[in-house]
Amino acid sequence: MDLRTTYLGLNLRNPIVPSSSPLSQRLDDIRQLEDAGAPAVVMFSIFEEQIRHDAEALEHLLTAGTDSFAEALSYFPDVGSYKVGTEKYLELISSAKAAVDIPIIGSINGISPEGWTDYAMEIERAGASALELNAYYIATDPDRSGAEIEQMYVDVVRAVKNAVRIPVAMKLSPFFSSTAHMARRLAEAGADGLVMFNRFYQPDFDLDEMEVRSDLNLSTPQEMRLPLRWIAILHGRVSCSLAATTGVHSGRDAAKYLLAGADAVMTCSALLKNGIGHLRVMLRELEEWMASKEYTSVVEMKGAMSQKNVANPAAFERANYIKILEEYKGRYTTV
Repeated sequence: MDLRTTYLGLNLRNPIVPSSSPLSQRLDDIRQLEDAGAPAVVMFSIFEEQIRHDAEALEHLLTAGTDSFAEALSYFPDVGSYKVGTEKYLELISSAKAAVDIPIIGSINGISPEGWTDYAMEIERAGASALELNAYYIATDPDRSGAEIEQMYVDVVRAVKNAVRIPVAMKLSPFFSSTAHMARRLAEAGADGLVMFNRFYQPDFDLDEMEVRSDLNLSTPQEMRLPLRWIAILHGRVSCSLAATTGVHSGRDAAKYLLAGADAVMTCSALLKNGIGHLRVMLRELEEWMASKEYTSVVEMKGAMSQKNVANPAAFERANYIKILEEYKGRYTTV
């Protein structure tokens, strides 16, 4: 069974890629991911806010009280001598690049134009094979229009592409009024790939403590439907790679995304829940399903059920909405 695929111009031995997660925070875990069959690893995201906060906190601690006694300045080391921010992240990328034979994909979550580009260049110099822009932005300002927000995403892609030579993917939000148009704009701005979609963590209310809290809930296969739909719609309509993320817990889940048209399928929750070795299970399940349907390669099955290839393209659009309601109503009235 030929599981090879191409994503961001990278030749991968199979399409199931461990996505950005705590599993890439240790070199030993990255090695284990490769041993389990990972064709590439997306590093955990580096957050610009956290880097700035850590740097400011360290500077405050090292300079507190120096205004009282001028001679005290000589007792404090230079802030630059401490490893704050990206240094450890970059060292891990360099170490991983030397330790494994698979592509290492960096991940950035920036908040400023210089943050995106500066960190992108540092990650490229550290040896990353590609870069994922983890755009986790919630538009809460009522004075900012949708057009402004969209332009911000486009500007980030264009700026990063002008700053680095490695392939760049945008991990995209699903919250656009015209997702297809936005995808095409990002591809035209230079994005080598789109990862669909970024999974936003929603706040909850603690009614006992009367406070807002945030919990981490792992994904479920039921969450696949939104990215599955859009990958199927966009396959063959944009000039860049498409990667699927969210809800991939089995080889059969991966098969669905590949049939929709994904070049790579990202997984995180399944590995956090079941361990790194579960990747072997997923790959075996994918091969077994392909054999049952007489597919001999991933290339052969990729996009076979995309909107442009299925017999009923309306299944991905509004026309199918009425049919679903009618079918459900029919089941309900017969009970």
